[in-house]
Amino acid sequence: MIQTEFKAAALPASSFVATGIEPGPEAFTATIRVGDDGISRGVPHVNNAEYVRWIDRIAELATDAAGFTRPRMLASDRMWFVARHEIDYRGEAFSGDELLVATWLDTWTRTTVRRNTAIMRSADQRLICFAATRWAFVNLTSRRPA
Repeated sequence: MIQTEFKAAALPASSFVATGIEPGPEAFTATIRVGDDGISRGVPHVNNAEYVRWIDRIAELATDAAGFTRPRMLASDRMWFVARHEIDYRGEAFSGDELLVATWLDTWTRTTVRRNTAIMRSADQRLICFAATRWAFVNLTSRRPA
């Protein structure tokens, strides 16, 4: 089984222009090499549930790059929890595809952020997926917004 690989990559924001998405210069960017670990059994494309895992992993890489690693967050008794995912599936991804990903903060309040994520196939510059995720900053002891 070939595992899906994620790698941070300094991609210019202009990489996504063909998709109509403008991540902006502050976006965290990465590549995904699609393995066969998330391929559906009946139809040989990436299962839609796999995109949720990818969105979470890319958010983790972005927050790590900003210095907010999970060990640091746990030490402060705080963590980001998903409150809502909105995902628009625009195309299919297949084992072996190389995808470009951008994620960026769109809006924020004292206890929540909305993070957008765009996933594009590099070979044909097709937008595969666009997601908006609302994250809540939570105190791990009280389980209330921090």
